[in-house]
Amino acid sequence: MASHASSSQTLLAEGSSQQGPSPGIDLGILPPIYVSPTHFELDDLHQFEEKLTEHNAILTYDIHEARIVLTKVERKRRAQFDLQSKGLSTEEVQPEAPADSSQHDSPSAKRRRSNGSGSNDEEKSTVIEDSSTDSETADEASQRPEPASSHDEIDIVKRESKLSPNEKSQALLQRLASETVKVLKVAWLDSCLEALKLQPIEEYLILEGRKIEKEAIEMPAPSSASLKRPRATFGIKAPAQTQAQAILERAKADAPVQQVTYSASRPHGARRFNDPGHNSTHNQPARLVQRTTSEYDSGASSDLPEPPEWVKAGIKYACQRPTLSKNPNYAFIELLKNIRTARLLTNDEIGVRAYSTSIAAIAAYPYAIAQPREILQLPGCDVKIANLFVEYANTGQIKAAIDAAENPDLKILRLFYDVWGVGATTAREFYYDRGWRDLDDIVEYGWSTLSRVQQIGVKYYEEFLSPIPRPEVEEIASIIHRHAVKVRDAGIQSCVVGGYRRGKEFCGDVDIVVSHPDEAQTLNIVTDIVASLEEEGWITHTLLLALTTTHRGQQTLPYRGASSADRPGFDSLDKALVVWQDPVWESKAADLARDPKAKNPNIHRRVDIIISPWRTVGCAVAGWSSGTTFQRDLRRYAKSVKGWKFDSSGIRDRVTGHVVDVEEYQGKNRAKTMVEAEKRVFDGFGLKYFEPWERCTG
Repeated sequence: MASHASSSQTLLAEGSSQQGPSPGIDLGILPPIYVSPTHFELDDLHQFEEKLTEHNAILTYDIHEARIVLTKVERKRRAQFDLQSKGLSTEEVQPEAPADSSQHDSPSAKRRRSNGSGSNDEEKSTVIEDSSTDSETADEASQRPEPASSHDEIDIVKRESKLSPNEKSQALLQRLASETVKVLKVAWLDSCLEALKLQPIEEYLILEGRKIEKEAIEMPAPSSASLKRPRATFGIKAPAQTQAQAILERAKADAPVQQVTYSASRPHGARRFNDPGHNSTHNQPARLVQRTTSEYDSGASSDLPEPPEWVKAGIKYACQRPTLSKNPNYAFIELLKNIRTARLLTNDEIGVRAYSTSIAAIAAYPYAIAQPREILQLPGCDVKIANLFVEYANTGQIKAAIDAAENPDLKILRLFYDVWGVGATTAREFYYDRGWRDLDDIVEYGWSTLSRVQQIGVKYYEEFLSPIPRPEVEEIASIIHRHAVKVRDAGIQSCVVGGYRRGKEFCGDVDIVVSHPDEAQTLNIVTDIVASLEEEGWITHTLLLALTTTHRGQQTLPYRGASSADRPGFDSLDKALVVWQDPVWESKAADLARDPKAKNPNIHRRVDIIISPWRTVGCAVAGWSSGTTFQRDLRRYAKSVKGWKFDSSGIRDRVTGHVVDVEEYQGKNRAKTMVEAEKRVFDGFGLKYFEPWERCTG
């Protein structure tokens, strides 16, 4: 692992050095840095990482490669828990010091409890000696100071006070680069940037620890004794073994017995799988074959196509560049998406965001990639992604994606994640905390603990996974529009958004935005539409009916002055999440004549009906029509460039808290159509308007 980490650090350093040092302090001399997302808002985390990269810091999204962890956590025990939650277990060590005090006994290799006679035993810690690594030279090893007990701290201070500034700097760098993991407060970075030089870490050091490997144990299948909840009686029978479960069982039978590392203290049992950024001593990365990155880079630059203008300009926001659905690098992107999903399921938030950024950049690149150098020039892509491309170009596969697809734990997590209403966190809870292994376990042992949405998600699991073709989406949307006109008037406008508007041939669900130029007409309209559809039998279940906008008088909520419960997220509009089923089938009359209780054979679909006031309908349509990364970067752009807070309910100024109206400005009247209103949003941001099919960021 040490050798791989070393090579990875070298590659990252080479990638960083291409940009040259930023004015001020150069953080490129430091070992890899991991930024813990704990207590960070997503946008703040972006800005903090950008601050690091501006000064050439080597960022890693794999905590196992990091030597420095920057965090907002303040307490040592909380920091240890934070590391464990990300799959890294550590054993605390004390600062190193010369062993020149012969009056002390040799330090013990482990922490021991005092056997004193006092009523309260005190824990006394001794230094755990650092072992040399494969990447350390013999000279470096010989110069490593011997460990000393904590009683030598006064001697350390005296010795360090005699060092020259250059010697102090070298000693600090040597300590930061040691094999231990240093968890530092984020204030350390601010102190370094303010002083324009590296600052001592003692004041900011929360924890220094050595990595320890957890003992591998087998995770047995849950027994009936461990599943203590009685069988639920909810009015439907436990489903017979589904096709997905049958495949899962065959996969279990065919797969060799594997051991997995599990830490009981790890929340939701987050685990790691083997990919180039997730290595362990027993999971080695796939060896690249035939050619290396350097061999690719030796080709003539004339072989590369002329990069798009956004690449030359280093445009980092996806909302500033077109991204079409059809891309010549589609197969490679799909493999990256598989790795990203595995990161999502294993609670690696930073990894998910990093892969999303890289995927969006590659998806916007209009040429078939032939050399890794092309990837390195893309904003948001680094040497790690380039090496994954080398592996893909040589083998047609990526080992990390194969490992993710074959990992038995991830298969079950994905099974749960595909249940409507179950996110990645809940999927981990089902698997690790409750011990469930299939949908039957959910039904038998936990039905009464599920939300109504989750119950319906389990009941119609396979139907909801069945894609919806475009003609069916259009038919459902026309029925909803007809009922909206019925309960109000002909002035109602609607727009199908989501994947359909981006040009997908098949959609997972139907998303439709409904509005009216007269805002009095959209007040509480979602309730009336749902009631009308239920009356005709189109809706079988109404799982959520939110009147968030109606309750605040259809006004955009100011950014400041609102309670945390009332602050808008990305989606704070009136909406209804419903289960849809066509009430008419060809043999309905004959079936009912034969059996009055005959069931409708038509498939169930998921439908979201979103209501937007006309004054912000452009924001709603823009948000709901764009790819996930395009949406994210539109919010980031709003914050960093404009100083605004953007979501589907409108725009607010972050300084004054006031609403920013970009849909009626410069003396113009309100837009006449939803698309016109959407274009005004882009214009208000100072962005080029991209058609929905140009926002397919993956």
